[in-house]
Amino acid sequence: MQTKLTELLGIEYPIVQGAMAWVADGELAAAVSEAGGAGTIAAAGREAQWVKNEIQTAEELTDQPFGVNIMLMADNSEQIVDVVCEAGVEYATLGAGNPLPYFEKLHDAGVKVIPVVPNVKLAKRVADNGADAIIIEGMEAGGHIGNLSTMSLMTQVIPEVDIPVIAAGGFADGRGLAAALVMGVSGVQMGTRFYASEECNAHPKAKQEIIAADDTDTVVTGLITGHPVRGINNSLAEKYLELEQKCESLSTLEELVEGTSRIAPQEGDVDWGFVQAGQSLKTIKEIKSCSEIIRTIVNDAGEALSTAQKFI
Repeated sequence: MQTKLTELLGIEYPIVQGAMAWVADGELAAAVSEAGGAGTIAAAGREAQWVKNEIQTAEELTDQPFGVNIMLMADNSEQIVDVVCEAGVEYATLGAGNPLPYFEKLHDAGVKVIPVVPNVKLAKRVADNGADAIIIEGMEAGGHIGNLSTMSLMTQVIPEVDIPVIAAGGFADGRGLAAALVMGVSGVQMGTRFYASEECNAHPKAKQEIIAADDTDTVVTGLITGHPVRGINNSLAEKYLELEQKCESLSTLEELVEGTSRIAPQEGDVDWGFVQAGQSLKTIKEIKSCSEIIRTIVNDAGEALSTAQKFI
């Protein structure tokens, strides 16, 4: 299954593992890359030394390409960029800030630059300034989200840029991959599907929350404050939404959720920790190895594309 993305990154299948904070480490990234996709280490919330250690772990487990996600609004983002450049990983995905100042430094280190963009304007801006590919992430995704859907982003962004486009938000199976390829993407990014994988080191309780969740079980907190985050509904989310509706101060809301993206996947508190997950939950029915996940997705995508030809 060859696309512009597989050629760019030197991977077998056009599937990128989403960079989930406090979930995506070197072991998960290596497992996805070994299975033919592109594994991504999530640096958000982590110290630079942790990122360096996880890159080394991934390098010990695979000789296939993998990358690192850098949250640019983090206080230590400059240090993370230095670590990524020193290691010379295949690519860096950049979000939550202006990625343009980092293009030259990453390119000089041989690192391909893949910004995450929420709209056409920013997609064109980064493409015109040398981005190697872009990720367009719809509001169906887990974690921090924008206000456009994946379908609307694909419809509007793809015709406007010449570089590979990776679609994210709501992808969890082969039918989604097939649909996105027909729309013209070069690949898709999946996070939640790999959260519920054998190689993911997140707490078993957090992974089981994903397996047990229904299609309507995610909620978005932070819409009123302008920092929307999607995750599985629980006591924390209900309390946050209650306070948000009462127009409580931003400091009160921030105090309530401080550290909660960590304690669910790291400590297993799925009631007062937030399991950040996307909307396409019903299709994730069991925890599988990354190789089985990718094999099934690719096979089902091929079948979906073959079946679609009957209607043309």
